[in-house]
Amino acid sequence: MAKAQTSDKPNILWIVSEDNSPFIGAYGDTFATTPNIDKLATQGVLYTNAFATAPVCAPSRSTLITGMYPPSLGTENMRSTYPIPDFVKFYPKYLREAGYYTSNNVKKDYNVDQDQEDAWDESSNSATYTKRKPGQPFFAIFNTTISHESCLHTFIPNDKLRHDPAKVPIPPYHPNTPEMRHDWAQYYDKVEDMDTFVGKVLADLEASGEAENTIVFYYSDHGGVLGRSKRFMYESGLHIPMVIRFPKKYAHLAPGQPGTKTDRIVTFLDFAPTLLSLAGVPIPDYMPGKAFLGTQNTPERQYAHAFRGRMDERIDLVRSVRDKKYRYIRNYMPHKIYGQYLEYLWKAPSMGSWEAAYKAGTLNDVQKKFWETKPVEELFDVDADPHNVNNLAGDPKYAAILKRMRQANHDYVIDSKDVGFLPEAMMEEISGIIPLYDYARSGHYEVKKVVETAELASQGDPKNVEKMMKMLKDKDPIIRYWAATGCTILGHHATPAKYDLLSLLSDKEVSVRIAAAEALTKLGEKQKAVDALIDALKQGNQMARVQALSVLDQLGDEARKAYPAVKAVIVGEKVDGSYDIRAAERIIAKAEGK
Repeated sequence: MAKAQTSDKPNILWIVSEDNSPFIGAYGDTFATTPNIDKLATQGVLYTNAFATAPVCAPSRSTLITGMYPPSLGTENMRSTYPIPDFVKFYPKYLREAGYYTSNNVKKDYNVDQDQEDAWDESSNSATYTKRKPGQPFFAIFNTTISHESCLHTFIPNDKLRHDPAKVPIPPYHPNTPEMRHDWAQYYDKVEDMDTFVGKVLADLEASGEAENTIVFYYSDHGGVLGRSKRFMYESGLHIPMVIRFPKKYAHLAPGQPGTKTDRIVTFLDFAPTLLSLAGVPIPDYMPGKAFLGTQNTPERQYAHAFRGRMDERIDLVRSVRDKKYRYIRNYMPHKIYGQYLEYLWKAPSMGSWEAAYKAGTLNDVQKKFWETKPVEELFDVDADPHNVNNLAGDPKYAAILKRMRQANHDYVIDSKDVGFLPEAMMEEISGIIPLYDYARSGHYEVKKVVETAELASQGDPKNVEKMMKMLKDKDPIIRYWAATGCTILGHHATPAKYDLLSLLSDKEVSVRIAAAEALTKLGEKQKAVDALIDALKQGNQMARVQALSVLDQLGDEARKAYPAVKAVIVGEKVDGSYDIRAAERIIAKAEGK
């Protein structure tokens, strides 16, 4: 055992669970069995407005490790591993330079091209603060995967569950199927097991003699885990549990007394600055977050911003803004349904049962929405509607709130130089030359023009056809891409643009060709579109293949001409990140009636 800490700097311990919303007794969930976290909440401060920046692991962890916003850094899309600028240090490096022992047990998953392994004294499944030098302050992470989505992939019989499927609470957007009830009950069991893990880490800290010197954080890496939570831009995907305990020695740093709550809005963007602030380390200028504790504490933020890009093999683009009462969501690809098929998500039996119920016509209006196209904007009163099922965006009584939060989103995506509006096939090409963060600041990325084009395109207003036609001829391929996407959203209303779209089938940018082909599938030119998509599958750009396969999947049997090219994608070993192979296998499986 290491000698007790002798520095004035606090030890800091992070206990991180995966894929769980506040299914915690301390948050009022009476069905949950979480005695250890509940006890921790009586000893610390519970945050009622803590949010992940993304509703999925790798992009949200990219935020945590860099202290930067992934849509501005180029690390938005799931497992995309694009390069980041050399000046960006993983935050534990700053702690090591300040004398801290840093340990990570064990998950990383940072969504960057190159791991900065020297950020940690040790990162392994045996890493622990007890290996530090005598008296050395430590920062330690213990991450558990117990409540991860994969916990539902192995079926546990009902009679072996501790939480009764017959009594489990079901959110209003889920159907009351046996599979759904079972998965929810099994998940509550896993949350209980996760709580046991938290209790062990805390007991080990107590036994080490360091509890009185250590500030303890417990939080989840995002919400989850059943369908419409993880990966989705609702409270169920972004709202996280978080409790921070301060020993008496550092009680002056706490935002309240033990056992109290704070409604201060905090996001993962704030975690690295806050950690450095607690350790007395200057916060680098490039970190845009707000320290919410320590000597560099800042005024409270008004909004928590969040994002969704490509999730595994399916493309989408969504941004969200949350204040203390309302959640605003902007869907830039409203023509894509919420429930796009994802191989990994569908491993949970509940997903298949939900889809089957939709096809059988047994769902109510709330439960059906997941399988339908999206509105351009969504606005929810979180206090009155914690499950986010009553969209207020069209209610005149909320027009002023909608306008305010729409503007907040608009300003933020521009001010942060959000590169998520680039088609990912272009990202893949550009990142081979220059980090996307630097590209956004090179003068080649007209972010305001791009964002405003995407906003116009996503509206689906027939009055915008002439503007779309003009943009189809823009010199900037990103503008052409969004104009073509806008034509897809317009459907048959884009008929006047057919000739221009046909011309774009020869565009020099493959992502533009694919977007034009998708629009043409709505305008009676499916075979020409399929020919262009087949050509895209032969490109060396994986994300172009993913984009093209998404369109072919929507066409079903009308894409049979493309099946040989689709099968040609399914080669080699399928590993994590083989999203083109996953998408291709889905098309062939459907064609073969599997």
